[in-house]
Amino acid sequence: MEIETLGYDHPDVRKLVADVQQEYVHRYGDPDETAVDPAEFLPPQGLFCVAYDNGAPIACGGWRTRGASPEDPSLNDGDAELKRMYVVPHARGRGLSRVILAHLEETARAAGRLRVVLETGAKQPEAIALYRSSGYERIPGFGYYKDYPSSMCFAKAL
Repeated sequence: MEIETLGYDHPDVRKLVADVQQEYVHRYGDPDETAVDPAEFLPPQGLFCVAYDNGAPIACGGWRTRGASPEDPSLNDGDAELKRMYVVPHARGRGLSRVILAHLEETARAAGRLRVVLETGAKQPEAIALYRSSGYERIPGFGYYKDYPSSMCFAKAL
């Protein structure tokens, strides 16, 4: 397996992001409506990566810089927000999400980020288990879905 840093507009990224959006539709009835600007994932302020197996894209994830704001008091300057973590169905169960998560944490740390934050939903028990087992702790909600009862936010100091 190889991990490559790619632009958010790369065809493999667009395909995997479309797939994860369909996963959200399946689980929640709608895609994630959080605003995402592809420029937010350009180093050094962010990063998006894709894992390949024999040339086929099988997993992805990214982070973007976040900071303190009156609208989201649970965010701090120095935060990196995880977005679009996804593993294609046929590649699940091989530990790829942990590999992608570790890669994102390391690249965020190397870019000077102090903490990783994320938002997931109650209908994603696999994601919740991954984050909890990786040292993430619940924080108050932030972002687009902060007032939704099914939204769950987590953070981990780097």
